[in-house]
Amino acid sequence: QVQLVESGGGSVQAGGSLRLSCAASGRTFNSYVMGWFRQAPGKEREFVASVSKGGGATVYSDSVKGRFTISRDNAKNTAYLQMNSFKPDDTAVYYCAADLARYEIVKTRPSEYSYWGQGTQVSVSS
Repeated sequence: QVQLVESGGGSVQAGGSLRLSCAASGRTFNSYVMGWFRQAPGKEREFVASVSKGGGATVYSDSVKGRFTISRDNAKNTAYLQMNSFKPDDTAVYYCAADLARYEIVKTRPSEYSYWGQGTQVSVSS
């Protein structure tokens, strides 16, 4: 029902900033809760942030709270992840995900999402 394409990844110095975008196809973007996850080599996919379908609720992992901000622009069918104050441990492939939601909820587990983007690499150097 929806296709997701991430962009904005790259190489950045510790302490730097980057903004990821997730462009969604389809006609019902405002019916989907959105999430960002990341996966480093040899590690499990890790929750980063989620925003409810209308943007009224957000949740963050403790590791990124205060540094990353999730948002969405439903008029543009796009979700964003603004990442500041990078640490080397932020290095990972970052994925956006979507799931149909009837209510204004957030979701934090990979198994709760039905649709995934292809991922974009973020590499933080010190």
